[in-house]
Amino acid sequence: MDSQTIKAAVRERYAGFVTNTTRGSLAARTPPDPQAEPQQSCCSASPSCCAAGNASLDLGYDAEDLAVVPEGANLGLGCGNPVALASLKPGETVLDLGSGAGFDAFLASKRVGPEGLVIGVDMTPQMIERSTALAKAHGYTNVEFRLGDIEALPIADASVDVIISNCVVNLTTDKARAFREAFRVLKPGGRLLVSDLVLERPLPEAIRQDMDAYGACVAGAMLKADYLQAIQAAGFTGVSEAAERRYGLDMFSPELLEAARQRYPGLNPGELAAAAGAVLSVQVEATKTETSRACGCAPTCCEG
Repeated sequence: MDSQTIKAAVRERYAGFVTNTTRGSLAARTPPDPQAEPQQSCCSASPSCCAAGNASLDLGYDAEDLAVVPEGANLGLGCGNPVALASLKPGETVLDLGSGAGFDAFLASKRVGPEGLVIGVDMTPQMIERSTALAKAHGYTNVEFRLGDIEALPIADASVDVIISNCVVNLTTDKARAFREAFRVLKPGGRLLVSDLVLERPLPEAIRQDMDAYGACVAGAMLKADYLQAIQAAGFTGVSEAAERRYGLDMFSPELLEAARQRYPGLNPGELAAAAGAVLSVQVEATKTETSRACGCAPTCCEG
């Protein structure tokens, strides 16, 4: 699967979350037939990683978060709450990588206040259209959304205080480049807070080559150690896990479990269980210090 083919498939899938849902049913919608891509939940092979409506409470959001954002912003495509992790301050400039319909961006805007600014970047035009329309309709004057690729951010050097991202970096084809771009646009002293899916061990080849599994946040995920190393190699310091959540077959509905068995007939039940258990949701924090510098080799070369 080449880079452009993957990006086109991911873009089409996420456009479907906007075009195939209606404004009044997003929070409580029931996933359709598991084979009916791209309308299915973002994590078909690990359905619990993504949650809309009240299920978002399991990811670290609270009832007030769900109440204050515009209806239609929460598409249930996250795997954590990077906004809570970020400890945002009034007046800060925040960048949301893969901002989707704007859920985290709108939450961040409340925390930075009218003197702050939140910029969302997403590569799917339909997501930008929805988030921009919601911002205009609900009077968010400190939020803007830009169409762009997080591997080539439409953002000036050293111009943002905080970067957040929610279950998006795993969808990129060049994760190291995405983290280097994040490093470039952060001010010295800036903070990176990322919620994402990673792997404890490699997935079977059948899953890794499945385009739908890639778009579902799974097949493109990196091993956790490699993911953390990519952040450090980009120049960040203080790279650490703030939280970790494990998945497994017990989190599948019977319907999704049967769909997985049919989709991967070459995998026995033990292999399917091992694949499901390999997926982790992590929240990672890091800093761009005054002396931080990008490093293209092992993490130890950046020390000091």
